[in-house]
Amino acid sequence: MSEARPMPQPANDRETAVSRDDKLELRLWLRLLTCSNLIERNVRSALREKFDTTLPRFDLLAQLDRAPDGLTMSELSARMMVSNGNITGLTDRLVEEGLVRRTPSARDRRSSHVGLTPAGKKAFDAMTPEHEAWIDTMMAGLSRQEMQQLFQLLGKLKASVLENLGDRGAEP
Repeated sequence: MSEARPMPQPANDRETAVSRDDKLELRLWLRLLTCSNLIERNVRSALREKFDTTLPRFDLLAQLDRAPDGLTMSELSARMMVSNGNITGLTDRLVEEGLVRRTPSARDRRSSHVGLTPAGKKAFDAMTPEHEAWIDTMMAGLSRQEMQQLFQLLGKLKASVLENLGDRGAEP
């Protein structure tokens, strides 16, 4: 395992509220939250600066890119873990810009099917290598072995969380 380097701590991160004497479970949760927030903040900023877009727009395009036949609004909502209302507004704007198309479902008139347009595919494909590079850069302090180990441990944590949620949660 490589030697740990000191990590610069922003003054407003979640970890600054705890001390070494606090319970390890709390410190670990706050460390995960801090890492997630730092990565998300970096990606949001880079998307805005480089592509004049938002993370939700990128996420919606990414979901549609993974589903060449398109998705229903409900499927998009579930995959993105947001309400149907949020998806509707976001989809409306992307339809207006010509990046996605929405067609009524052949099976259910109350439902619509959303897919990427050629312009949407082109825009997403332009963002993808940059997005991957940003993530690679943020993970550069970890070896491949460390990333694999962290991935496995987080999988174990996810299983533990889901097991202990019972009826209160479903897998995201």
